[in-house]
Amino acid sequence: MARSARPARPAAVAAGAAAASVLLLGACAPVTTELPYAPSDGTRVDFTDVEARGLNLMVLSPAEGSEGAVFGALANSSSEDLTFTLTATGAAPVTVTVPAQETVYLGTEEGEQVTLDSVATIPGGNLEATLTAGDDTEDFYLPVFDSTLPEYAAYVP
Repeated sequence: MARSARPARPAAVAAGAAAASVLLLGACAPVTTELPYAPSDGTRVDFTDVEARGLNLMVLSPAEGSEGAVFGALANSSSEDLTFTLTATGAAPVTVTVPAQETVYLGTEEGEQVTLDSVATIPGGNLEATLTAGDDTEDFYLPVFDSTLPEYAAYVP
């Protein structure tokens, strides 16, 4: 009478199945390096109905209640000029017109100087804001910085 093969050990089978599952499920995860993000101190705002976005948006201000300089960029990828309106809590709205297929930099020597008349949060906080481009509006948080970081000290109003 011939002997049958020895049955596989349940622990070895389970370990093999677990290793295979880890490899297979790891391939199912989304590739996060392909997601757009703001690799900086500012905030990115993407619009859904127009081809436009706000990039690296932030405010530099010495204190709560003081004026604040807006830094970042507004990009218009559409075929028409767009008017962007930034409305922040406690401040009058500010507008910037961006030509079609152009990017306007905010706060730079070559760019537009945009100032909020009053910043309603302390430096280090986040200011509730709304950015409108054409007919599309996005709510977001605008980070506020002061001169604590040396790279921003010269730009704080």
